[in-house]
Amino acid sequence: MSKKTHLPIPVQKALRRLGKDISDARRRRRIAMELMSERAGFSRITLSKIEKGDPSVSMGSYASALFVLGMIDHLAGLADASHDIVGRELEEESLPKRIRAPQSNKGETND
Repeated sequence: MSKKTHLPIPVQKALRRLGKDISDARRRRRIAMELMSERAGFSRITLSKIEKGDPSVSMGSYASALFVLGMIDHLAGLADASHDIVGRELEEESLPKRIRAPQSNKGETND
């Protein structure tokens, strides 16, 4: 029995797209696979898996590949709150309708 990872189809497609984009970026920069894998600190086989969008490769390896390509900032901003439309809408739903000023205690003086 194989240890095939069962991922939702959109996740599989996104990983394949990421792999292809990494491959295209590497080739645009004219970086050989051997040099890229050496700079990233993993094997050429791992790079080949990344470029195919293999889900068994660690996220750290994908991040290292992006770093070598000078694209690590894209990864850092993936789940940025400014891009989280659904999260912000949910947060807005739970905001109070009004806010009351705190009541002061009788007999207290504010100096």
